[in-house]
Amino acid sequence: MDLPLVPPASLPHVARALDAMRADPARRWTVAELARRAGLSRAAFARRFKEATGISPLRWLAEHRLTLAAERLRTSGLTLARVAALVGYACEFAFAKAFKRAYGLPPGVYRRRARTAAPAFRAAA
Repeated sequence: MDLPLVPPASLPHVARALDAMRADPARRWTVAELARRAGLSRAAFARRFKEATGISPLRWLAEHRLTLAAERLRTSGLTLARVAALVGYACEFAFAKAFKRAYGLPPGVYRRRARTAAPAFRAAA
């Protein structure tokens, strides 16, 4: 899953929100809170964020969380429940459902395949 790059012209406002979400992905972020961090109104922030990334702030956050989860599944021995909690899912079931939708596999199967596959699988995921 590749997250969109942010064009430099949009960076000052959007970067503050991206930095906050990257620093604390498990937090229950709202668009209003991210807009405050960016120093913009909610509507202006949402518009600039989408112009910069091609997706909404909360969609970006969801994709970022799943990317982090995939990395942790590949590289750690943490339980699925712990991975889910670390990336912001209160419920392991909701995490598994979102992960499968994004990666086409349940997280446990993804982990097993990633660990037994060639290094190219791990890098491409």
